[in-house]
Amino acid sequence: MSEEKIYDVAVIGGGLAGLSLSVLMAKKGHSVILFEKEHYPFTKVCGEYISMESWDFLAEEIGVPLWTLNVSMITKLQVSSPNGNTLNTSLDTGGFGISRYRLDHTIKEIAEQNGVMVKENCKAEDMIFADELFTIKTAEGNFKSICCCGGWGKRSNIDIKRKRDFIHKRSGLLNNYVGIKYHIKGPYPADTIFLHNFKDGYCGLSKIEDNLYCLCYFMKASNLKKSGHSIEQAEEKILSENPHLQKILATADKTGEKPVTISQVSLSKKAAVEDHIFMLGDAAGMISPLCGNGMSIAMHSAKIAAAHLHDFLENKISRKEAEKNYAAGRKKVFRIRVAAGRFIQSLFGKKILTNIFLGLMKKSKFLTLKIIGLTHGERF
Repeated sequence: MSEEKIYDVAVIGGGLAGLSLSVLMAKKGHSVILFEKEHYPFTKVCGEYISMESWDFLAEEIGVPLWTLNVSMITKLQVSSPNGNTLNTSLDTGGFGISRYRLDHTIKEIAEQNGVMVKENCKAEDMIFADELFTIKTAEGNFKSICCCGGWGKRSNIDIKRKRDFIHKRSGLLNNYVGIKYHIKGPYPADTIFLHNFKDGYCGLSKIEDNLYCLCYFMKASNLKKSGHSIEQAEEKILSENPHLQKILATADKTGEKPVTISQVSLSKKAAVEDHIFMLGDAAGMISPLCGNGMSIAMHSAKIAAAHLHDFLENKISRKEAEKNYAAGRKKVFRIRVAAGRFIQSLFGKKILTNIFLGLMKKSKFLTLKIIGLTHGERF
């Protein structure tokens, strides 16, 4: 049954960007509807490390009781090349670990408490803009809104249906990466985030809540193909060439959890606004691997968007001005950070280049701090 109500904001995708925007707009007094194809709680392919830049935002602006969620505090970084060459350094910016399973569900409940209409198990099929209103088409009927925001992640059928530019491009960075994530238990330092390289990929390991560790790796799809499309074979034959990963994978208690995967991941640049839809987080191409922390970028992009959407809905600026301001604000905050992430990404997974890179960092504390600084933002 279709609803006749016209919402101020419709959000497509209930990840961190979409959820955060929903809460912010609802707290500003706007009516919000959010569409999520899954049912909370659920997990996502994600490193589950959040830099401290997001702590105040989550705790104060969103209202997440972080200390009661038993988050882990992370103050150290270890990076290794495919052959095991290692860099150990302090992570002065600091961070914390929490599962998406717990964090997203917590924010979803906060959103509902603030009046957001959360439509779970409801997949948005298309969004049509006409006469200054959006019509969001779903299996449950059509819904209308004044503004629309896309927070549907790295790749979605919506991208294909809307024929977004990056879908049709072919390059070394497009549509040929896969991500795999699951949780393990083991005797690993709780205060350290690990980034272990292997051929054409890298694996992150960090502690979350409940004595669990998030193991998440990102690699070229060719690695999986060479392994007969078997995750186990890829870990045994490719990841384990790195001695650090070999030890982790050999000793880990995998808890019986089924790995979550994502394929055909695109790392290309994407527009901030398309067809008047504000793109957030991964949908906006803002979360290149190794740019420090994708979850913080997702939430920060939501905060930037919320400010301009609010001004538009309060008739302080036009829709065109809101779109222009969001694109400019996003670029100003994230341009250097994402560029740094893309550069580091181009080095990782390559034995010689990674060894050279780590060698330079080990010789220069200033360089190490500079690179870490480029991939982490200020508190927002």
